[in-house]
Amino acid sequence: MTETLNKSNEIQLIHKKSFDDNNNTSYLSIQPNSLDELIELLHNAFSTNEIDIDYIYTIMNNYKGTINEWLPYIKFQSDHYTRNLVDNGNGKFNLMILCWAENQGSSIHDHTNSHCFLKCLQGTLIETRYAWPTFEKTESMHIFNRVELTEGQVTYINDSIGLHRIENPSHTEKVITLHLYIPPFDHCNIFNEHTSCMNEIKMIFHSIREQLTRNE
Repeated sequence: MTETLNKSNEIQLIHKKSFDDNNNTSYLSIQPNSLDELIELLHNAFSTNEIDIDYIYTIMNNYKGTINEWLPYIKFQSDHYTRNLVDNGNGKFNLMILCWAENQGSSIHDHTNSHCFLKCLQGTLIETRYAWPTFEKTESMHIFNRVELTEGQVTYINDSIGLHRIENPSHTEKVITLHLYIPPFDHCNIFNEHTSCMNEIKMIFHSIREQLTRNE
């Protein structure tokens, strides 16, 4: 399978289940032992415009990490979840840590033709997936999947799969997640669960490489 992500940067996403000598990621490790190693492997994998989705999934899944690595990016807010940029991937991807305080969640949203890998680093969250609305009439959004993601699990979504919402269902525990977006995006569409009405919003970072932005 080959899929063009974005015509402007001509990145292509491909599936190669085995990492053999004919694979442009065959020389790369599949076991990042630290956040820095994960970032290095991602940069190496993105050194060409042909990106192996299975390799990316594998290294995201194999990365374990420690709380000490994440501490510079852990910035909770009482009234909303936070998006904290770890690495901008030279414009080809964004790697970020999201922090979800108790009962916080996202709106139902798309990914504006970006591809999203999400790894639960700490805690438990709920991912609810929705079908795209028809826009022909006002109606409730249709749920087609709802799963619990626990520590260490990875999920993947793009707009051809559908829309989703992420929630921390706990009243007492916080959640930390690692997100990889290919390519980066600075806006998305959000949807009203009851009417399917769509609105575009601008995405902001609450911190960039450990430093709070002016938004904060």
